[in-house]
Amino acid sequence: MYAVYRQAHPPTAVEFSVYCNFISSQENNLVVAGTSQLYVYRIIHDVESTSKGEKSSEVKSHKEKLEQVAAFSLFGNVMSMASVQLGASNRDALLLSFQDAKLSVVEYDSGTHDLKTLSLHYFEEPELRDGFVQNVHIPIVRVDPENRCAVMLIYGTRLVVLPFRKDTLTDEQEGVVGEGQKSNFLPSYIIDVRELDEKLLNIADMKFLHGYYEPTLLILYEPNQTWPGRVAVRQDTCCIVAISLNIMQKVHPVIWSLSNLPFDCTQVMAVPKPIGGVVVFAVNSLLYLNQSVPPYGVSLNSQTTGTTAFPLRVQEEVKITLDCSQATFIASDKMVISLKGGEIYVLTLITDGMRSVRAFHFDKAAASVLTTCMTPMESGYLFLGSRLGNSLLLKYTEKLQETPIEEGKEKERQEEPPSKKKRVDSTNWSAGKTALLDEVDEIEVYGSEAQTGTQLATYSFEVCDSILNIGPCANASMGEPAFLSEEFQDSPEPDLEVVVCSGFGKNGALSVLQRSIRPQVVTTFELPGCQDMWTVISSEKKEEAPKGEGEPTEGEVPLATPDDDDKKHGFLILSRADSTMILQTGQEIMELDASGFATQGPTVFAGNIGDNKYIVQVSPMGIRLLEGVNQLHFIPVDLGSPIVHCAVADPYVVIMTAEGQITMFVLKSDSYVGKTHRLALQKPQIHTQSRVITLCAYRDVSGMFTTENRVSSTAKEDTAPGTQPETETVIQELSHVMDDEEEMLYGDSGQFFSPSKEESSRSASASFSYSKDSPHYMVEPTHWCMVVRENGVMEIYQLPDWRLVFLVKNFPVGQRVLVDSSSGQSAAQGEGKKEEVTRQGEIPLVKEVLLVSLGNRQTRPYLLVHVDQELLIYEAFRRDVQQGQNNLKVRFKKVPHNINFREKKVKQSKKDKKWEGVSGEDAAAVKGRAARFRYFDDISGYSGVFICGPSPHWLLVTSRGALRLHPMTIDGSIECFSPFHNINCPKGFLYFNKQGELRISVLPTYLSYDAPWPVRKIPLRCTAHYVSYHVESKVYAVCTSVNEPCTRIPRMTGDEKEFEIIDKDERYISPLQERFSIQLISPVSWETIPNTRIDLEEWEHVTCMKTVALKSEETVSGLKGYVAAGTCLMQGEEVTCRGRILIMDIIEVVPEPGQPLTKNKFKVLYEKEQKGPVTALCHCSGYLVSAIGQKIFLWSLKDNDLTGMAFIDTQLYIHQMFSIKNFILAADVMKSISILRYQEESKTLSLISRDAKPLEVYSIEFMVDNNQLGFLVSDRDKNLMVYMYLPEAKESFGGMRLLRRADFNVGANVNAFWRMPCRGTPEGASKKSLGWDGKHITWFATLDGGIGLLLPMQEKTYRRLLMLQNALNTMIPHHAGLNPKAFRMNRCDRRSLQNAVRNVLDGELLNKYLYLSTMERSELAKKIGTTPDIILEDLLEVDRVTAHF
Repeated sequence: MYAVYRQAHPPTAVEFSVYCNFISSQENNLVVAGTSQLYVYRIIHDVESTSKGEKSSEVKSHKEKLEQVAAFSLFGNVMSMASVQLGASNRDALLLSFQDAKLSVVEYDSGTHDLKTLSLHYFEEPELRDGFVQNVHIPIVRVDPENRCAVMLIYGTRLVVLPFRKDTLTDEQEGVVGEGQKSNFLPSYIIDVRELDEKLLNIADMKFLHGYYEPTLLILYEPNQTWPGRVAVRQDTCCIVAISLNIMQKVHPVIWSLSNLPFDCTQVMAVPKPIGGVVVFAVNSLLYLNQSVPPYGVSLNSQTTGTTAFPLRVQEEVKITLDCSQATFIASDKMVISLKGGEIYVLTLITDGMRSVRAFHFDKAAASVLTTCMTPMESGYLFLGSRLGNSLLLKYTEKLQETPIEEGKEKERQEEPPSKKKRVDSTNWSAGKTALLDEVDEIEVYGSEAQTGTQLATYSFEVCDSILNIGPCANASMGEPAFLSEEFQDSPEPDLEVVVCSGFGKNGALSVLQRSIRPQVVTTFELPGCQDMWTVISSEKKEEAPKGEGEPTEGEVPLATPDDDDKKHGFLILSRADSTMILQTGQEIMELDASGFATQGPTVFAGNIGDNKYIVQVSPMGIRLLEGVNQLHFIPVDLGSPIVHCAVADPYVVIMTAEGQITMFVLKSDSYVGKTHRLALQKPQIHTQSRVITLCAYRDVSGMFTTENRVSSTAKEDTAPGTQPETETVIQELSHVMDDEEEMLYGDSGQFFSPSKEESSRSASASFSYSKDSPHYMVEPTHWCMVVRENGVMEIYQLPDWRLVFLVKNFPVGQRVLVDSSSGQSAAQGEGKKEEVTRQGEIPLVKEVLLVSLGNRQTRPYLLVHVDQELLIYEAFRRDVQQGQNNLKVRFKKVPHNINFREKKVKQSKKDKKWEGVSGEDAAAVKGRAARFRYFDDISGYSGVFICGPSPHWLLVTSRGALRLHPMTIDGSIECFSPFHNINCPKGFLYFNKQGELRISVLPTYLSYDAPWPVRKIPLRCTAHYVSYHVESKVYAVCTSVNEPCTRIPRMTGDEKEFEIIDKDERYISPLQERFSIQLISPVSWETIPNTRIDLEEWEHVTCMKTVALKSEETVSGLKGYVAAGTCLMQGEEVTCRGRILIMDIIEVVPEPGQPLTKNKFKVLYEKEQKGPVTALCHCSGYLVSAIGQKIFLWSLKDNDLTGMAFIDTQLYIHQMFSIKNFILAADVMKSISILRYQEESKTLSLISRDAKPLEVYSIEFMVDNNQLGFLVSDRDKNLMVYMYLPEAKESFGGMRLLRRADFNVGANVNAFWRMPCRGTPEGASKKSLGWDGKHITWFATLDGGIGLLLPMQEKTYRRLLMLQNALNTMIPHHAGLNPKAFRMNRCDRRSLQNAVRNVLDGELLNKYLYLSTMERSELAKKIGTTPDIILEDLLEVDRVTAHF
C-alpha cells in the first residue's frame, strides 16, 4: 500500500525560546522553537487597534504585541536551543541540537531573508554509543555566558566542547578550517565524563557558572539512583561537580564538588554576578550553593522530613513543590518561577554583605499558563512558552512595598472586580473575536504577601499577547457546523468541522477548526453577465479634513478614521460586456438611471481618489472624475487603442492601453475655483522597447520602500568576518552615528522607533507618545509604479518623476529572491533587443500584479503575481548593500503556498470553450483583465487580499505579522469580489460565483482567522479527554476531569473495603487525583447544556468514550447512535480493579423557558459494574464490543441490558478498538495489533491474524484504498505504520501474521485519528478522478498541536513522486543541514529483524517543488523523465481531494 503524508496544520506547541539579536544588531528578537518549527518574533509597542469598532476598550490598555518576522520549518525536531554571538558579528547565531547527537549552528541571512547554516557537527558514531542501540538521552546544549564555547551532552556520557574563536587568540593557535577566511569555530573535542569520576553518571542538568576566569561547567548528577519507595534505605544521592574548561590545552580539572544533596534535585540555575554560585531546584526543597560559602537550603513542604539529611530550614508561608517548574532570572537577585500548576512566584535571594545568600523570599505574584519554557525579554517583559496552552507575553511591573499589610489586603479587594467582570462577559459569544482568544489566556493576579524586614519589591503581571496553541490534541471528532447559510446546505460534499481536545488542567479547552472560510450570506441576487464589479465610497454628506484614506480596490493604505460613516460604500458599479450598471447602496440597493457615471459601455476600473472624496471611473475611451453622482469632468483618452487597465495610488491614476501605452493623471486642486480638484495629465518618459502587459501603482507607508542609503545594521553586518557574500562588494561605512531624523523615518527593519539599548523602554514611552497623530511614525507616503513587460522584465518606477529604481529580468519564472539589477541598465538598453527575440518563446506572460501593504500599520509589503497558470506571492524585506546608488533598498522573498491557479486546458471540447473565456486569448480584452487580486482594508476587522479564480483564497496579515492563506471552496470558482461596508452589511463583502449569483456576505466573527486554520478555542478550564459527536441530536459529548487532592486510602480488610483518612501536618502536600465527568456541549453556542452532567465516582477513570451504533427497533436502518463510555475504578494495588460500562441515549425533551439548549438530555440506559476494568469499546454490526481485563466481549443491547454473545482471550491490555463491517482491529499497549472477526451465524468471535512483534501502540485506524484494507498504527517512537492481511504472502505464515507494508516517522506522537472519503470532482467524473473514488483519507492530530493526513496513492503516481522526492532530497539545501530522508525513517529503539519498508511519500518535501522556479522545475522533471505539468498535476490533485473542513 502506497501513501503520501501531508502536514495540514503546523504544530503549535512551544518548547524552547531564546531572546537575542537574531535579525539585526539593532533589535532583539524572540526566537521560539516547537517540534520542527522555528519562529522569530519582535516585540512591537505601537500596535494599531485590531478592529476599529471597539476603540473605547483599546485606549485604556495599551498593550505590547509580538509580531512574527520569520518562520522556518525543519526536517527534524529541535531538542535543545541556545544562542551565541560569534566573533566580530554583532548578530547572534542559534545552536540547535537534534536527535540523537547532531548540532547545527544557524544564523539569519539578510540577503535572502532565510536561515543560513554556519556549521554542522555530527556525533553518531557507534563507538560513542557504547554499544547501546536505544538512546533515551536528549542532546542538551549550553553556552558559556561570555560566548567562549558551547557544550553539548550526548548519550548521557560525553560532553562535546565547541570552542568559538575570539579575536584575542594569537595566530599560532588557530585550527584553520576555512581557506583564507577564518572560521568562527575551533575544532570541537569530546570529554568522557566518566574519566573525571567513574561515578559521574545519570546527569540531570548542567549549566555554565558566572564570574569564573575560564568557562566553568557545573553538572548535577545522581551516581546511585533511588526512588521515593526506597528513600528509607538510600537517600541524598545527588551530587554536583564543577569543571573548568581550558579550551586551548583541552584540559578540564574539577574545581569544586559536593555530594549528598537531596535525591529529588531536578535542575540548577546559575546565579548571575555579583552574587554568583548556583540555585539547585529539588522537588521539595531549594538550595543555594557557592564554592566558598557554606550551603543554604530551605524545605518547601513537609515531605523533606525523613527523606533527606541535608540541613534545611523551613521556608514559612509557602507550601509548594518544584517538580516540572520553570525559572529564569529577571534581576541579579530575583527569579521568576512558574510551578506545574501555573502559579508564578517571584523569588528574591536575600544576601548579606559577603555575597552569601542568607534567606529566600517567595512572593506569589500571579497564576498563568502551564509553562514549558520561560525567557526574560527587554526589561519588564517575560515570555512564557507552553506546549499545554497558549504561550504568553507578560508584562511585569515592580511596586515597592511600603504599605502596611492591611492596605495590601484592601488593594487585593479592589483588584478583584475587573477579573471577575472579564470572566462573566467571556461567556457572551456574540462579543466576537476580541473576547475569544483573550479569555483563554487570562491571568489571575494576587495581592501582596506579607513582607520580611528588608525592603522587598512585589511584582504585578499582566498578559500583553498570546500565541495560539491547539495542542496537545488528545482526541478529535468531526461534526457539522451549527451555522451554515442555506445557500450551501444542499452541496454534494458534506460540510464538516473538526473539534479537538486541547490543553491540560486549567488550560484545557476544545478547539473548533474549520480549514476553509464559510461566508454568512446576507442575501443573493441573480445577475448574469457581470464581468467585474467595484464598490466606491461616496462622501457627499460632509466636507471634512482629509482622512488619509486610499483606494480600497487597489493596494492602498487607509489609516483608521475616527468615525465610521465616511467609510460606507455609496455605489456598486457592475461592468458587463456592453454596458455598466450603477447601484446606489444605502438602506436598500437600487439602480440609478440618471447619474454622472458612464453606463453605455463596460467599465475598466472604478475607485476612490483624493482621500475618498472623489470617484474615478475609467471606461475604454476615457476617464471620469465624480463627486458623489455629479460628474466633475470627463477626459477622453485616445492613445490608439482602448484603455484596458488602470491603477490608482492616491493622488496618481496610471492607465494602460491594449497596446501597452502608459499615461498618468494626477489629482490637482483647481487653481480657478479653490474647492474642486481636477485630473492633470502627465506623460511618463519610459522606454517602449518591449510592450508593457500589466502594471500596478503602490502607495507605501511602511517606510521600507526608499532609495536612501540607510547606514544601518545590514551594511555593517555583511562585512563581519565569515558572513560576507561573495557576489556583492560592500563599502564599509565608518559613521555609526545615525542622523536622528533618519532614524525616526526609516528606523531599523520595520520598527519605526526603537529606543537605543541604553534607554530603557520606560523612559522611551515617557518621552514619545505612541499615539496615532504622533509625528514619529507618520512616514510620508511614497508612490511607486510596478510595470511588467512582455519580455519578462519587471521594473519599479518612483512616481511622479518615473525614475527607474528596481529591475528584475525573467520575472515570471518565479525566482526565490528578486534582486535588483537596475544599475547600468539604461546603457545596455540597446542590446536588450536581440536577446529579447530569442527569449520570447519560453517566458510565460504575467497577467496581473499587485503590490500591497499589510500587517501592523501596513509595514509588510507583499507582491502578488498572476503568471500564466500560476500564482506567485513575494514578501518584501529590507536590504541595503549597493551603497551610493539610487536603487530601491528592498528585495522580495518568495512565499510558499499551495494555491492552484491551473485551469482545465481549453482543448477538451467545444462545450467548454465558452466557459474558458479567462484563459482563451480571443476573449474580450476587458473580460480577460478582470482583476483576480482584490485588496480589502477592513472586512470584520481584517485587512488583506482576496484571490479570485478557480481556487479562491483569503490572504490575511494582521498585526501578528504571519501570512495566513484560507481557502473558500464552498461556492466553487469566484469570478470577482469587492469589500462592502453598508448599514445592512457592516464590514462585509460581495462576490460573484460561476453561476452569476451576486452574494452579499459577512465574515463570521466567532472564528479567529489569524491562525493556520480558522479556529475557535473554547476554554473548559479542565482537562478534556474525549469528545464525540452524536449525529442524530447534533451535540457533542465531552469527557473531562479535574484534579482534586486525595486525603484517604482504600484498604481491604477481609472482603470489606474501608477508607483510611490520611492525617498529616499542614505543610504536607496531598497527592492529586482526577475526578471525571461527562457532559453535553451544544455547537450552537459552545456552552455546556445545563443539567446534562454525569459525575463519575471518586477513583473512577473514564478509559474510552465513543458514539456507537447499536441495534434498535426505533429507527428505519435498525441502528441507533448511543454514547458509550468504559471506566475502571483504580484504588491502589490491594483492591481488585473493576470497571463499568455506561450507555447513554441523548433524548429530546421540552426545553426549560429561556434556555433553548436544554432540549437535549442524557438518558442513562445501562451502567453496571463489570468483572474487570473496561479499557476499550467499539461497535460491530450493531453489537457493542468491549475489552474487559484480558478478554474481549461482544454484547447485544436489549431492554436496557447487555447480554453476552461471544468472547475471546487477548494480550495484556487492549486500549483501542475500531471496526469495519464485521472486522475488529484491537490495539494492545505493548503487544501491537490483532484483527478479530465476528461471525453472526455461529455467534463466534475469532482471531484472524496479528502482528507478532512487540510494539507500543498509541492509536489505530483503518486505511482504505478501494478494495485494499490497511491497518494504521501510531507508536511511541512517533512512527506511523501500515499493516496488511496478506494470506497469500509466504512470510505471513498463511495469514497468521500481519505484514508491515508501509512505515514513516511523523516526528510527533499521534493519539487521535479520523477517516473520511476523498473529495469528489466538481466537474463530474474524469478518468483521473475515478481513481480517488474508493480511497479514504486518514487524518490525525498530534500531541504537538499539528494536524496531518495520510492519503493512499496509485503505484504509478507513487513511483513518479518517489523519484522526485529523492531528487529534491539532494538538490535543495535544507535548513540546518538536516536530511529529510533520515528524519522520515522508521525509528525503532530495539533492533528488529526487519528493514524499513517506507512506501510513504513526504508531502512536506514534495511541496518544496512548488516553491522552485520554472527552470529548476523543468531541470528536475527532466532528471526523472517527466514534465513539470505532470508533477504539478499530481501534487495539486492531492490538495484537491483532501480539501475538507
